[in-house]
Amino acid sequence: MNTLFKQTLTASLLSTLIAGTAFAAPSEAAPDFIKRVADGLIARLKADHAKLQANPALVKAIVRQNLDPYVDSQAFTRIVMGTYATNQYSTAAQRAQFETNFRNTLIENYGSAFAKYTNQSYTMRPYKATAGKNPVVTLDFNHNGEKIPVSFQLADKGTQWKIRNINVSGIDLGLQFRNQFAATVKRNGGDLNKAIATFQPDADAAVNQNKQK
Repeated sequence: MNTLFKQTLTASLLSTLIAGTAFAAPSEAAPDFIKRVADGLIARLKADHAKLQANPALVKAIVRQNLDPYVDSQAFTRIVMGTYATNQYSTAAQRAQFETNFRNTLIENYGSAFAKYTNQSYTMRPYKATAGKNPVVTLDFNHNGEKIPVSFQLADKGTQWKIRNINVSGIDLGLQFRNQFAATVKRNGGDLNKAIATFQPDADAAVNQNKQK
């Protein structure tokens, strides 16, 4: 996979998972919701492409305006923290701090790559509805003839859709980050506060480690 495109795509996907509350109408079909979010993001990137690399603040604004409103950040926090997200291991304050730190770290680390979007396109796979509450919609992002499948797992909250996790080329980002966070806790001798303060999610490491297995 082209390294620059991988970084750009990863930045876009991770930015989708960092905060906010969704407001999709409950009657909106799952694939229509994902298409609306993807098209809105791509349109904004195209419109502001010439300004992005020289204006980090604009990148953050695009994230806040085009992605944040559609994400279940609490659910993603629980996935990444794993057992540490339970009352037995952490307080509500610690979980809130983890969510804040995690969001800020992703914006800071991947903002520059997110700004390097270069007019990639996507196609949507046929959607198969399931009886569960977490439907999955898959897009194939196209770059130089290569298709990169990205699956969005959604949560139906009764009044809105929210994105709760993402799978890239068969790699569950939530679970990969969970492994990284568990390793961070171990390196800090089980001190959860230190682990929360120092955790640095690394999507490229997650992808590379998964490929080596």
